[in-house]
Amino acid sequence: VSASASHLLLPGCELSSSTKSYTFKVDEEDDSDHILALSVVCLTDGAKDECNVVEVVGRNHENQEIAVPVANLRLSCQPLLSLDNFQLQPPVTFRLAAGSGPVHVAGWHQILQRDDDSFEEEDDMSEDEIAPIMPAKKQRGKQ
Repeated sequence: VSASASHLLLPGCELSSSTKSYTFKVDEEDDSDHILALSVVCLTDGAKDECNVVEVVGRNHENQEIAVPVANLRLSCQPLLSLDNFQLQPPVTFRLAAGSGPVHVAGWHQILQRDDDSFEEEDDMSEDEIAPIMPAKKQRGKQ
């Protein structure tokens, strides 16, 4: 399977009491595979010393909305959280579930573009080109 990939720096989003959510989505007609890799969630200038909970909202295999908290930030004890390129599949919404922020979310957007012939199976090998599996020879110990 051949594919080419490109990485784009996500411009990031800022969640606050005035902007409680941000949705990252791609064009539904785009047949490329998209991956969103979160790298960091951090409090920015103006944040209060309160719990700021950031949730990721997506859909499960039954197309039901699910929300999962990914960060609980507090200015005095944990103002920043590294997510080590936590991978998500768009569309995904980031929501400030508690606190007033501002909280900055940043990461990478990876686009995997498939070549047109990547779905065709290669069946060029004939059976006689495959080497037969030979049983291992046992070593006899001297008695």
